Amino acid sequence: MISDIKYDDKGLIPAIIQDYNTGEVLMMAYMNETSLKKTIDTGYTHFWSRSRQKYWKKGETSGHVQEVKEILIDCDADTLLIKVIQHGPGACHTGHRSCFYRDVDGTEIAEKVFSEEDVYGKRGS
Repeated sequence: MISDIKYDDKGLIPAIIQDYNTGEVLMMAYMNETSLKKTIDTGYTHFWSRSRQKYWKKGETSGHVQEVKEILIDCDADTLLIKVIQHGPGACHTGHRSCFYRDVDGTEIAEKVFSEEDVYGKRGS
């Protein structure tokens, strides 16, 4: 139940975003109560940016939106698992499908699926 969710001392909860069809983990971001409600109400993922201190809809710039199919809460009620249909080629702002494209040695294990320069302009990763 949404009322059982345990937010941290900053009012945030980690949200793991997973491809609904393949099970691939696409990204992890933070939500607060408002962004979770926006996600539920709109059917598309919304997050709280800790660095920018503002709400953002995933794909608002790139068009690579995430259509929510299922929202699960873990056993401790302190992490969300959100299963989505990823529209567009990727979820990561670096041009990769998943944010988890490197191993612990820093070696890229997945190729880019889109040009972040073309999508976001010259902003770097």
